Amino acid sequence: MNKERIIDTLNGLLQTSRDGAMGFRTCARDVKSQSLAPLFEATSRRCEEGAAQLETAIRKLGGQPTPYGSMIGIFHRTWTDILSSLSGMEERVVLEECERGESAALRAYEAALAEDLPVDVERIVRRQYAGVKENLFKIHGLRDLTARAS
Repeated sequence: MNKERIIDTLNGLLQTSRDGAMGFRTCARDVKSQSLAPLFEATSRRCEEGAAQLETAIRKLGGQPTPYGSMIGIFHRTWTDILSSLSGMEERVVLEECERGESAALRAYEAALAEDLPVDVERIVRRQYAGVKENLFKIHGLRDLTARAS
């Protein structure tokens, strides 16, 4: 795989990480449940750490990190804001939207792992992929709990 393709792949993941950080931060700020806010804040910080790792890898390859998240991420946050205003940031609704976002992130990481990445880059992507899977597992479990409680 050529260097430009690797940089493009990493920049796509960088956008995904930034989208996740902003989305989780928004949820932490607006969610009614004070028990979920710390989880969302911690997840936002992990996304920011992942973004920083990707920026470093992109620069190491001689590339320029993309400065923003994606348009899809902006749309998703806007949609979450609309839903939250209608639902009062009910746990179930917030968790469903977080689950949707993390499922999209998981697909982005799976696509990146299908590429022929250098070993050091693949190691970063695999570690972050495991983190996304862990986030999705936690969110899915919490969503199931809130659905049963309703």
